[in-house]
Amino acid sequence: MLIRIAIDAMGGDFGPHITLAGSLIALQHHPQLHLVLVGDLKQLAPLLEHLCQQAPWAPQASALKARLSFHHAPDAISMQDPPAHALRTRKHSSMHYALHLLAANEVQACVSAGNTGALMAISRHIVKTWPQIERPAISTAIPTLNGHCQMLDLGANISCEPKHLLEFALMGSLLTQAVDEIPQPRVALLNVGAEATKGTVSVKQAARLLAAHPAINYTGYVEGKDIFRGCADVIVCDGFVGNIALKTSEGLAQMLIERLQNIFAQNLYRRLLSLMARPVLAQLKQQMDPVRYNGASLLGLKACVIKSHGEASARGFAYAIARAMSEYQLQIPQRLAQLPDLGLE
Repeated sequence: MLIRIAIDAMGGDFGPHITLAGSLIALQHHPQLHLVLVGDLKQLAPLLEHLCQQAPWAPQASALKARLSFHHAPDAISMQDPPAHALRTRKHSSMHYALHLLAANEVQACVSAGNTGALMAISRHIVKTWPQIERPAISTAIPTLNGHCQMLDLGANISCEPKHLLEFALMGSLLTQAVDEIPQPRVALLNVGAEATKGTVSVKQAARLLAAHPAINYTGYVEGKDIFRGCADVIVCDGFVGNIALKTSEGLAQMLIERLQNIFAQNLYRRLLSLMARPVLAQLKQQMDPVRYNGASLLGLKACVIKSHGEASARGFAYAIARAMSEYQLQIPQRLAQLPDLGLE
């Protein structure tokens, strides 16, 4: 049975050129996929035909197009649109229409590289959250020394109360149990220090809530430098802190990769060294490449919604589609529905 996923084809910094190419890459790698491209047909149809004539896809263009369909949307939400404005006035946008398909069960998941705030606001309005979840959160995998950890929130909630951080911890634990098959994930709070006396009042109160909850394997605070050491399976923070940490790590990874490339290109001797070190460097680049981790989950909604990075490449967008497919197969939203009402005011 094919898994149908709605693609907000007009979203992202580069629009259909990336989303369509990424969709074709995903279809190549996942024969069980059917993608519904939502957007302006006048732009999408000719662009798809052009892409299907290119070398990577031309030999199998007919087979790939058989697992693609279009859903026309005359409008698109820009990256500058305020979330409330997008919710009220962009009701004929590709993002709105894609989420309506999801809410109507015509597709099993939705992927967008569009405006993050708008995606969260419109998802909450159309797809809805489970009654016991007050604040949905954005979560993604972060590479560590021995694998990866799940980190949330990454920008949906700029300021949070302690009870919201408890919600995030529960959702992150459940996600990690399902995706990474870790029975008791280690949960930590991101803080300015590891000592119990450090941090804001809100973070200290959240620490007490997490430590007291029987479903959370709380291990204490972690500092920013500990994120990548693999000392926690789930790292919890508010969206302001999380977004800065995520963007910093992405920039650092890219800088290190480019710095290594520049160093090895400086002279003939170093270029020869780079040839000998190529297998190791390729492995390092693969492990550090943010593209592999593209695709953030909007946890707490009644169906799978995945946010791709707005600047993602076609390959990165394909990874986001793969994450959507995986979370649908693992029934992540249905698992989150089993979370108890915290009963906190």
